[in-house]
Amino acid sequence: MKLKYIWYRLRQAGFSAFMYLAPIRKAQVISGTGSLLQIPEKIKKDGKKKVLVVTTPGFMKRGSLVPFFEELKKQHLEYAIFSEVQPDPTTDCIEEAVALYKKEKCEVIVAIGGGSVIDCSKALGARIARPKKSLQQMQGLLKVLKRIPDIYAVPTTAGTGSEATAGAVITDGKNHYKFTILDLCLVPRYAVLDAGLTCPLPPHITAHTGMDALTHAVEAYTNCFCSPLAKKMSLDAVKLIYENLETAYLDGNNKKARENMLLASYYAGVAINNNFIGYVHAIAHGIGGLYGVTHGKANAIILPYVLEAFGEKSYKKLADLADLVGLAGNTQEEKAKAFIDSILDLNKKLGIEKNIVELRKEDIPELAKRAVKEGNPTYPVPMIWENAMFEKVIEKIV
Repeated sequence: MKLKYIWYRLRQAGFSAFMYLAPIRKAQVISGTGSLLQIPEKIKKDGKKKVLVVTTPGFMKRGSLVPFFEELKKQHLEYAIFSEVQPDPTTDCIEEAVALYKKEKCEVIVAIGGGSVIDCSKALGARIARPKKSLQQMQGLLKVLKRIPDIYAVPTTAGTGSEATAGAVITDGKNHYKFTILDLCLVPRYAVLDAGLTCPLPPHITAHTGMDALTHAVEAYTNCFCSPLAKKMSLDAVKLIYENLETAYLDGNNKKARENMLLASYYAGVAINNNFIGYVHAIAHGIGGLYGVTHGKANAIILPYVLEAFGEKSYKKLADLADLVGLAGNTQEEKAKAFIDSILDLNKKLGIEKNIVELRKEDIPELAKRAVKEGNPTYPVPMIWENAMFEKVIEKIV
């Protein structure tokens, strides 16, 4: 093994030990239909007086947040609204939110939306905590290291797990490059799991975000140095997703399936918070940055190809997952391949393609370069890859 690979593994093992021993705050979970309306009373009890609500234009147009705004008024809380969050929040978008937060003298953030909204809110919080640092300067591990404003994360999709994680994925609007800010202080104070907010989701978004959650759980479980907590959360998430995602896709108003998918997303978020993501994300972030392909869709398509390329290095853990969801096989290899096939089959049932049509062959070297930069040495993947292996895998999804 190359000396640098040994260094990678030592670094990963050290950080995993730190994560195992560190007093990582978990978001306090508030769950149940209508739990969104519990937030104002909690904010008031905490002594805060002004709220910045971060959401999307769609939520404002539909008027579905009117009862929440009325509850804020009932609790005599002032509020401002930043509703300009688009998919894959850019640095410019976040700076607009920072300006509004400061202008309105807000004290707490309520993020109502998918992963983009919650990531935007985390990055906003980081900029408030570190006003002299740019978002780019906080890229990477532990570059914030200061308490951010309390965030009430209210996911309206069941997939990103951002309500549970210490990371925020940001897009540099000028260079079309995604980067991640990772710091324990970014974990939201509260995760509000209100299944009623996810029922209006279109089937394709239900599918993409659900596969995003599955990718989180599978990557956390198959990574090296997986802690007991990460293992449990990953296994619980995979089981819930296999039992509920197709139902939620076919019947969006099935409250039980929606509740279980929100729980699965949260569990998978806790898992990656303790044991990182992997090369699926390293590739997907590059593809999302270059072509605007939604993150969950990219993960869904890439996941089986990456697992296949890991080969025997991941057979044992994939066999565990096959046993968990009731797949047949006489050997670890057979079970592992059955689990990979089940992902392809699930994608097909959810209307997700096998390839990313936007991907251009001439961009593969750049995508591989970006994946190496993101993934090494941080992600404790089963097998360490360099550019050539990334290119080989990416070629399969063209």
